[in-house]
Amino acid sequence: MLALLTDTIIRLVSEHGYLAIFALMLLDSACVPFPSEVTLLFGGALTSTVFAGAGQELSLVGVVSWAMAGTLIGSWLAYGVGYAGGRPVIDRFGRYLLIRPHEIDRAHDWFERHGEAVAAYGRLIPLVRSFVSLPAGLAAMRFWRFTLYTLVGSVIWCVGLASLGHGFGDRWTRIEHVVSPIAWVVAALGVIGVALFVSRRWNHVRREYAALDAREDGSTSR
Repeated sequence: MLALLTDTIIRLVSEHGYLAIFALMLLDSACVPFPSEVTLLFGGALTSTVFAGAGQELSLVGVVSWAMAGTLIGSWLAYGVGYAGGRPVIDRFGRYLLIRPHEIDRAHDWFERHGEAVAAYGRLIPLVRSFVSLPAGLAAMRFWRFTLYTLVGSVIWCVGLASLGHGFGDRWTRIEHVVSPIAWVVAALGVIGVALFVSRRWNHVRREYAALDAREDGSTSR
């Protein structure tokens, strides 16, 4: 699966250059987790002299700029979806997300206090970076602050990986072979963590919402 994604990204960036970089980074930031490390490393590699005259003529500034533009717009889209749904969505579907009733306000308040760090540092964590904008919108984080911290984290990610690709040139896959397994390990740990979380909380959450619904039904019937 990873090899197929890598081959697809290489082909798209080779054929469409900046447009592919923009689109792939947009999707990755809008909850469609394409491996952006491959996009940036290969895009950066294409700016090195070893690829001169071999297809797309790209510059490092251009790769970073288009990657940043795609990241920002994709993040805005995910943020907008979360913001449009807002608190009513959390209240309505919290039980399906295994959030206990008394934790909804607590989680909202926590994100209000620490959302900046999540928006910035989350951009530096594989897989997490694809989904971090949605909860920021749900928590109604101030848009300009969300944008600022998204830019801070994204600059580090985009400039760092594209520069590594540029420096390694046609040897960029050596970095990708290191980065990609880390991304998959993080993803696997995330899946295991979610499975443990669900198994431990399912019955507790179901009982608490059942009690809450019973109280609400009793209040309505009076």
